[in-house]
Amino acid sequence: MKITAVKIAVLGNSPIVRIVTDEGVDGLGQIESSKPFMRPALEMLAPMLIGLDPTNVEACMRQIRRLGAFKPWGSAVSAVEIALWDIAGKAAGLPVYKLLGGKVRDRVRVYNGGIRPVLAGHEPEDYARSMQEMKDAPEGFTIIKEGVGYHGFMAPNVEGYAYNEMVVGPRHPNRGPLTARGIRHTVETVAAMCDVLGPDIALALDMGPGWTVSDAIRILRELEPFNILWAEDLLTGDYVPWVGAEQYREITRGTTVPTHTGEQIYLRNNFQDLIEKQAVRVIGPDPLDVGGLAELKWIAEYADLHGVQIAPHGVLDGLIGLAALTQVSATLPDNFIAFEYPVAEHDWWYDILEGSSRTPVQNGFITVGDRPGLGVTFNVEAAKRYLLPEDAAFFSND
Repeated sequence: MKITAVKIAVLGNSPIVRIVTDEGVDGLGQIESSKPFMRPALEMLAPMLIGLDPTNVEACMRQIRRLGAFKPWGSAVSAVEIALWDIAGKAAGLPVYKLLGGKVRDRVRVYNGGIRPVLAGHEPEDYARSMQEMKDAPEGFTIIKEGVGYHGFMAPNVEGYAYNEMVVGPRHPNRGPLTARGIRHTVETVAAMCDVLGPDIALALDMGPGWTVSDAIRILRELEPFNILWAEDLLTGDYVPWVGAEQYREITRGTTVPTHTGEQIYLRNNFQDLIEKQAVRVIGPDPLDVGGLAELKWIAEYADLHGVQIAPHGVLDGLIGLAALTQVSATLPDNFIAFEYPVAEHDWWYDILEGSSRTPVQNGFITVGDRPGLGVTFNVEAAKRYLLPEDAAFFSND
């Protein structure tokens, strides 16, 4: 089997890669919906794959792996890797999890991720109402994550929250020391959320990046009575191109609240310090950014050897990303907690992607499917309606 073409399209805001072979088997990969600008990166990689055997996944990846970097620049390489596994599974007539060593669980736990209510405001009672909405959601989540502090819009929308001038904008632009009022507001908000969720639903917090080390230690100590499942991305995280292992380690040693980071990190090499120094208690690589499925599994196993847990990121990974997350999470060691559940960017995705479901989550879990490859394929005629004019040849095999 040889790769004959690498097709690229943007559906909605999601770049999609379709790898075509001379035996009529194709494979799909997706870049999360916040990265439509990554099409040129996929176009750069495509010529390096022509003529290779896609079922030799590692040999293909050795051609392109060095060309990625921290989020968002590893997403193109990651999408290709996932598409290669999809081909390998389809060619063998097996689900991808079988090729990654086999599943150790029949269902995988997820947390809300792409399902989040719109906050009416930024006071504790607003967050409490959002938790009640999430608690009542039909998915039955057993873990709910919410953004506080510098993650989201709490910091720039609460007067006197921090000493630095606050900016409202994407990619979490704020950082620096918080005022006593800011610390107190955050603690009161967490208390209000936990009061709603009770003892049977765990609360995870997305908190940064942007905290100082001393503020992070101070607030996590105040949050210890609430049994928070993890505190995510305090120092680095979304679109921050470095790790900060030494600073994370200082925070981790200063509190019993589990620390968490890793969604922006590309490749196992850049998790080495976090894991070997036990700088955080939980890592959260995203398969669509870290280098793909085999890369994520290697990282999970190495983390398990060092007593570090894993909760993969995936909020904007879409339905192909959801299929990939489900397959790889079925194979991970016992340090796996849950992955972040992505939903379709547009409702029409459920009509164009066969093998996907509008309601895959039951009682907080997704059952692992047994269809070959990732388990999803396009309904070509339905999908063609959403192609851009320049992507008209996406489903051809030429």
